[in-house]
Amino acid sequence: MNKTRRYCNQLMAGETIDQVFLVRAKDLRTAANGQMYITCALCDRTGSIQSRLWQASEGIFNSLPADGFVHVRGRTESYKGNLQLIIEALRPVKASAVEVEDFLAKTQFDVEKMWPELLEILGTIQDPWIKRLVAAFTDDPAIAESFKRAPAALQLHHPFIGGLLEHTLSLARACLAVLPLYPQVNRDLVLAGALLHDIGKIEELSADTAINYTDRGQLIGHITLGAVWTAQRAAQVAQQAGEPFPARTLDLLQHIILSHHGEYEYGSPRLPAIPEAFLLHYLDNLDAKLYMSLHAIASDPDATADFTQYHRQLETRIYKRSGQL
Repeated sequence: MNKTRRYCNQLMAGETIDQVFLVRAKDLRTAANGQMYITCALCDRTGSIQSRLWQASEGIFNSLPADGFVHVRGRTESYKGNLQLIIEALRPVKASAVEVEDFLAKTQFDVEKMWPELLEILGTIQDPWIKRLVAAFTDDPAIAESFKRAPAALQLHHPFIGGLLEHTLSLARACLAVLPLYPQVNRDLVLAGALLHDIGKIEELSADTAINYTDRGQLIGHITLGAVWTAQRAAQVAQQAGEPFPARTLDLLQHIILSHHGEYEYGSPRLPAIPEAFLLHYLDNLDAKLYMSLHAIASDPDATADFTQYHRQLETRIYKRSGQL
C-alpha cells in the first residue's frame, strides 16, 4: 500500500487533496441556477468518497474516464453529516501510471486456507447426486481459481479480490451452525446452495484495474448464470453416471439459486418456496448486512464519533460502541 497517499477511510473534513483516484458512477447534472455540475464517486482500495465538480461542462464530463483514473485537486468538507470532496481541478491518468494495489482491495484472509475449509464443509454432503454435482464445480481448476479471485459484489458487500470465497465460506459456516436447529431441513441442499447461489459471479464481475460488470454479467446476471450452469453440470454428471440426474433434485437446487435474493425487487426471478431456500436467503442476507455494518464502523473516518456517517444501503447510521460494553 502506498504510504504517501491519503486513503478514503482516512479522509476528514477540511483537508486539501492532490492525488489520484478511481472514478465511478459519474453523472452530469443541472443545478437550480442552470449551471451544470458533475457528481461521481472517487474510490481507492479502502472505499469511496462522494464528489462534486461545480461549473462543469459536457466537455469536462466527457474527459472524465468512466471506471478509470483521474488526478484530483480539491478539498473535503462535511455536508449534512456526510463527508464529500469538492473537486477544483482534475485530469485523466493512464492505468499504467498508477499502483493498482492502491485501488483494488483484497480479502484480508488467506484464500489458500479458505478454499480447503470450504471443500471440507462441502465434503460432508451425503446425497450422491448432489455430491457429484458439487464436485463437478469444485474439481474444475478454472472454476476453482476464478472462485478464489472473484469479488462478491461491485460495492455493497465483500467488494474485493477473494470476496466471493470469503462470503461463501462465511455463509457455509453459518449454515453449519443453524442446520442442527432445524433437523427437518435438507442439509445437503442447503450446503450445495451455499456454494452455488453466487457462483455466477465469477463471470458476472471482472477485477482487473477495477471491479466492474462484464458484458455477460450485465446481460444475464449471476442468478441466471448460476441456474444455467447448474443444469449444464448436472447433465455432465448424468452422462458420466450413465443415468438421468434426478429432476426434482435439480429443480430444488435451481430454485434455491433463483430465489436467494428473496424479493422480486432485488432481482430474484422466484420467491423462496421451500424451507432450504428461506434458510439460505436469510443467512446470505445476514452475512451481507453484517459485513456492511462492520465495514462501515471500521472505515468511518471520525474515530471519535459514536455513529458512522449515514449508510444509504442500510438506511441508517451505525452505532459504533455496541461491542465495547
